[in-house]
Amino acid sequence: MHDVLDPRDVVLDEAEHLIHSGYPAEQLQAEARDAASRNDLAELEDIERRLGRLERNRDWPYDEPDDDSTLHGLADAAPELEVPRDALADRIRGCWLGRTVGNTLGKPVEGLSRGEIEIYLKAAGHWPQTGYLPLLDPLPDGVPTLHPSALTATAGRFVDVPRDDDIDWTIMGLHLLETYGRELTTDQIAREWLDRMPFTQTYTAERAAYRNLVHGLRPPATAVHRNPYREWIGALIRGDAFGLVSPGRLGEAARLALVDARLTHVANGVYGELWAAGLVSAALATGSVHEAMRAAKSLIPAGSRLVVALDAVERLYDAGAGHTAALDWVDHELGHLSWVHTVNNAALIAAGLLWGDSFMDAVGITISGGRDTDSNAATVGSVYGAAHGAGGVPEELVGTTHVRVRSAVRDFDRITIDELTERTLRLASDEVRSTSADQRSSRG
Repeated sequence: MHDVLDPRDVVLDEAEHLIHSGYPAEQLQAEARDAASRNDLAELEDIERRLGRLERNRDWPYDEPDDDSTLHGLADAAPELEVPRDALADRIRGCWLGRTVGNTLGKPVEGLSRGEIEIYLKAAGHWPQTGYLPLLDPLPDGVPTLHPSALTATAGRFVDVPRDDDIDWTIMGLHLLETYGRELTTDQIAREWLDRMPFTQTYTAERAAYRNLVHGLRPPATAVHRNPYREWIGALIRGDAFGLVSPGRLGEAARLALVDARLTHVANGVYGELWAAGLVSAALATGSVHEAMRAAKSLIPAGSRLVVALDAVERLYDAGAGHTAALDWVDHELGHLSWVHTVNNAALIAAGLLWGDSFMDAVGITISGGRDTDSNAATVGSVYGAAHGAGGVPEELVGTTHVRVRSAVRDFDRITIDELTERTLRLASDEVRSTSADQRSSRG
């Protein structure tokens, strides 16, 4: 399923991506499905060429620019927020804790539908979710399977933070910034991926880009060549590191995130990473999840599907609706999208951040919406932790299990949260000092 080395998957998934992006690809999708069932690779290759010649429907209602000039313009116009220096270390630690704890909370039910998660949580005595989920055996009726990571990410079955790409990419981002600084290039990111990240520990868009690199392609071609996952959630989950080292400087966080996103994504896939980086940057400065959301949305083109989805969720919140109404809206309006698309998952992240009155409440709301539960919970946890500090993440969830982090990134396995915090703080503090000096100079 979604095998970047299998043209039967790649061509079918490309047709689906184009349909969801306003292209008349339905007939070619049907032909691809038939060709795939017959293992006719020559026909699939022909269908792939025909998909590449399609033109977008004229009635497509969205405006989704993907050029650097437009996205840099939005970054340049983003607010710069004052950072309380005495709270910065605690908020950075809160972000790392929130991300790792949130990720673990969502791992066992990743990929389940909203209904399946409700069945499982009720059977487990977690409705609403209050902590790490137990591994039920047998599974309750209506839940055909759990994510394979349930064997190592359910209550009592892990002693360190379980390994996950949602954490690996944040660690990789920190390594990139330590190694190359803020003049980081997409080509440098590509080299570090090949050197430090195993191919089999990457997924969808990241694995397609990795394959393209091995075949000699360079960014930004790596993001589009046989990569039907280029608007999925993979870039969004990589954004935290760039917000962590740019507290209060949303434009700088977005600029760095754009350099990273260019390796694998386009359009809404890119916007998702800019938004995630901006959320963390703003949360570190304001101490408010809601203020962070208002500020970060300015980094996204206003006519995009991502902004339309975020606006819809916010309108429900402002109208006094409960979070269930937001989850219903996602199911009804965005149910056609892949369970790992950027737009529907970002809407679930927004729901958790808007309606969540506590860490567990925010993460639990997002997980209950289904889809990419571990990625979404990691992002909600990181933003909540960045706003509220380490004390905002329940100590009973941290305990002794969220002290060391298992990682597939070379040389980082079992790194501690303390060390991640210290190394991140070093880069973030340099940025805060630089900003303060610039402000004093401009006043002088």
